[in-house]
Amino acid sequence: METIKTLILNRFRILSLLTVSMVLSIVLLMIRMKLHHSFYLLFLVWNLFLAVIPYAITTALISKPKVSRLTLFVSFSAWLLFLPNAPYIVTDLLHLMNSERHLIWLDVLVIVSFAFNGLILFFLSLSDMEKLLKQYLNPKLVFAVMLSIFGLTAFGIYLGRFLRYNSWEIINNPLNLISDMFDLLFGPHLETWIFILTFGTFLAISYWLLKAFAYSKN
Repeated sequence: METIKTLILNRFRILSLLTVSMVLSIVLLMIRMKLHHSFYLLFLVWNLFLAVIPYAITTALISKPKVSRLTLFVSFSAWLLFLPNAPYIVTDLLHLMNSERHLIWLDVLVIVSFAFNGLILFFLSLSDMEKLLKQYLNPKLVFAVMLSIFGLTAFGIYLGRFLRYNSWEIINNPLNLISDMFDLLFGPHLETWIFILTFGTFLAISYWLLKAFAYSKN
């Protein structure tokens, strides 16, 4: 209980702003549902919930005075499994193809709002994990791990968007998932590699740019 109190006090401002931002997204979605008389895009709420999970994991870890190597390793594995769900919401912009033209501006606003929250949760969680890794790893190795995370996240997004895999299918359907992963990575799938490189680069540049802005204020 004391840990939870400390956590809330230390992160009250950011948690408050995140809550306001996510509530705004849901309100925009409700307005959209009212005007369209449709529950289409309601899945964004579930996607946003999944995006919260990696941030919840790192928030719990960062609140502890000391994290053992075993705890960090196990938590890192679970965290990495759910991490692609956060920036994945950006790809929901593809659903704009099904929007009605006269209210497409509202659909853009709704999806961008949810995607923005997903990206913010991704960057905050990644920053926490980077701090945790620096406690145990050489800075150069941490940098290499971070680069790998961006690539693996982009690959996870591709698996979810185009092959429709979910994070928990590593447990429910591991053989098919691993088979498809090997096929995509080692087969002649140029589009897959282009997606991984471009989306991974976008995430990396955005993350380090935001870190540069944060440092410039200090």
